[in-house]
Amino acid sequence: MSIDTTTFGTAKKATMETLTTETRTADERATDARLQALLAELTLEEKVQLLTGRDFWTTWPVKKIGLRRILFSDGPTGVRGEAWDERQPSMNFPSAAAISSSWDPAIADRLGAASAVEARRKGVDVVLGPTINLHRSPLGGRHFEAFSEDPVLTAELAAAYVTGVQRNGVGATPKHYIANDSETDRFTVDVKVGDRPLRELYLLAFEKAIVESKAWLVMSAYNSINGATATENDLLETPLNSEWGFDGVVISDWTAVRSINSAKASQDLVMPGPDGAWGVALVIAVKSGQVPETAIDRKVLRILQLAARVGALEGFDAVAAEPADREDPIAFAREVSAAGTVMVKNDGVLPLDPASVKSVAVIGHNARYARTQGGGSATVVPEKIVTPLDGIRAAFGADNVTYSVGAMVHEGIAELPLEQITNPVTGTPGVRVRFLDPNGNELFAEDRCSTALVWFGGDAPIAESSMVQFHTIYTPNETGTVRLGFATVGHGRIFVDGILAHEATVEAVGTDLGAALLAPPAVSVPVKVHEGIPIQIRVELTTDRVGALSNTLGITIGIEPFDDDRDGLITQAVEAARAADVAVVVVGTNSRVESEGYDRTSLELPGLQDRLVHAVAAANPRTIVVVNSGSPVLLPWRNEVAATLIGYFGGQEFGHALTDILTGTTEPGGRLPTTWPASQEDVPVINVTPAADGTLTYDEGIHIGYRAWLKAGTIPAYEFGYGLGYTTWTMDSVDAPVNAAAGAVIPVAVTLTNTGERSGKNIVQVYAEKPGSAVDRPVRWLIASTPVRADPGETVITMLDVPTRLLAYWNNGWTYEPGAYTLRVGTSVSELPLQATLELVQN
Repeated sequence: MSIDTTTFGTAKKATMETLTTETRTADERATDARLQALLAELTLEEKVQLLTGRDFWTTWPVKKIGLRRILFSDGPTGVRGEAWDERQPSMNFPSAAAISSSWDPAIADRLGAASAVEARRKGVDVVLGPTINLHRSPLGGRHFEAFSEDPVLTAELAAAYVTGVQRNGVGATPKHYIANDSETDRFTVDVKVGDRPLRELYLLAFEKAIVESKAWLVMSAYNSINGATATENDLLETPLNSEWGFDGVVISDWTAVRSINSAKASQDLVMPGPDGAWGVALVIAVKSGQVPETAIDRKVLRILQLAARVGALEGFDAVAAEPADREDPIAFAREVSAAGTVMVKNDGVLPLDPASVKSVAVIGHNARYARTQGGGSATVVPEKIVTPLDGIRAAFGADNVTYSVGAMVHEGIAELPLEQITNPVTGTPGVRVRFLDPNGNELFAEDRCSTALVWFGGDAPIAESSMVQFHTIYTPNETGTVRLGFATVGHGRIFVDGILAHEATVEAVGTDLGAALLAPPAVSVPVKVHEGIPIQIRVELTTDRVGALSNTLGITIGIEPFDDDRDGLITQAVEAARAADVAVVVVGTNSRVESEGYDRTSLELPGLQDRLVHAVAAANPRTIVVVNSGSPVLLPWRNEVAATLIGYFGGQEFGHALTDILTGTTEPGGRLPTTWPASQEDVPVINVTPAADGTLTYDEGIHIGYRAWLKAGTIPAYEFGYGLGYTTWTMDSVDAPVNAAAGAVIPVAVTLTNTGERSGKNIVQVYAEKPGSAVDRPVRWLIASTPVRADPGETVITMLDVPTRLLAYWNNGWTYEPGAYTLRVGTSVSELPLQATLELVQN
């Protein structure tokens, strides 16, 4: 056996005590010298100040060296900007799970480039993404925001995304480093993970984005890894700096830095500011010798280099003065949503011909109120959302489409529609928001266009206000009783036409600050309303804002579900389905189910959606189900329906992309990047709950995702890599070298033919097996993949470059086990008709 330290075929770089090293080019060394000169102009106090943010989203400027602020923004699949404000809308691209279902690095690259264009439009220098933690358990609440259960697929897509972002002059921030794969107790959990899974899975997912795409930042996580918090962990130096040659900024997740000890580690920037664990305390620590000033200098140099790259430092040329790549973002959002939609069943009902379909029954809460993104910090406010109902009406004609809710999905409060609310001050659609001091004097006021509001930065004086008042005029569009309420943390009062209707104090559930802000509990009260008759709504909120998020506020004012007649809703949907040529049922989740801040407890669809699908499928054999969730859910009716499409959180063009697929205008281009179980009990790795001592042990080792399913021998509902299209294929042959040296990159040629009558897309997947291995190995593991497109009858030869590094295992270094490996080639982890034998030889 041999030990190798190559990374995907790229030799490791030397440890960097400063940015100036022998590994850098002449131009880079000249830049280093200029940055060193600027560093010399700063006092210790000025240097330390640079290491903690100025506020929630920006760093400190230093005028005397020509340094302006650097602006960060959340947004792996959309860039929010400095304020969470519907008056400054953002593009809402499909979620990462949808992007990864395309299995297409070119799409990930284009998403990165499009995100950078959005960032530049909003004055943003750094996008806080991609999120590339692994889908270790399907219960992970942030599952939708990450790519895959496989580290190689994740690494390819993440690296492509980073390349696209940074080519357009904006910094990308792979996150969350490392082993932040679930949300329960995410601030305090100590993840216990062995060296092999850490290297072969969790670090491998990050590696390519650093080594090949050269990410300008990395975000350290909240959790601990093997006893040390991420911000104080040696993993920030090794492998990130010493092996991978990272020369960028390690930025903390917000409030993740907790002590001066992290200043001794390779943690560079504390966010948010201006308060934090460093500041004056770090100045004192340096002067007392507790922290060496050389450590401070290295951190400052990295921040200055980032500033130079994004154009925030005078005298330095930014990587891109203007975005190099632009495309129509709406058209791209539509294209990529379809490219990531996975068809897992089709008995021939799809595609539909709009000319021959006379009536469509559209059913489901999410058909009308589609979830285009998951909850949490990645949420953006789009200008317009095209729902499945919108898209189907446009494609088939509004007169040919009926709609039935069937079953309620959402919990909590849904915002009031903008077209039904009037700002009492301006007379325009919206709401007046006032911030009052203890004497009732107005400190600040603004006119908003939504009743779902978040202040996370911006000008509103949250911390200085004693009360926040919301005032609007609501005009109902039907007569009946609604449950009017609010979702927030604090004490609130609801006034209807000037009369106090309800008063309640809402406490946060759990200790997660993000969940308390972005997904708070709700309270409501029944209110009788009449169609067309306006009512005055005023909500007054008092809350003590303390701690790290003292200048933040999240509240939604609106209507809570009122579905007392659940049987009646299903009956109405069944009757509509029975009368229609085809029924399209949209089922799914929402931000109360899938969000940052908490994990799921069940994989079942919320509410009575499963019961609804059973009933509709029994009434109409041409029932098509669209799954609008960000991560796997159980589909107990999957054998009863004619077709099933997994659309994920499909972005703001979700409805148009869906109808492109339904009508056959576009191929359903997705393949599953994560295993979908038949039952929750079957899932081999599912635990996300720390033990009583605060530890979460990854005792499954290297066996997660499909690897764990293969080891358990359990058959899922739909396996990793699976998906159907509108044409048929044959896998004809594979050609690979007979022998390969450790550390080499080998070419693998695969020939396949489109045997159908339509152009189509397939995903060629290459897996490795090591029969009789001397060490624990997966049954098989992914080592390469590529999308392939072909016209009817066309035979295509596609070439894949396979690094033999992916055949190695970790044993204090990448260790190659010589001997025979079987390469299996096909279209999913279990559909692998082709194989070749490769002999791995010593160098």
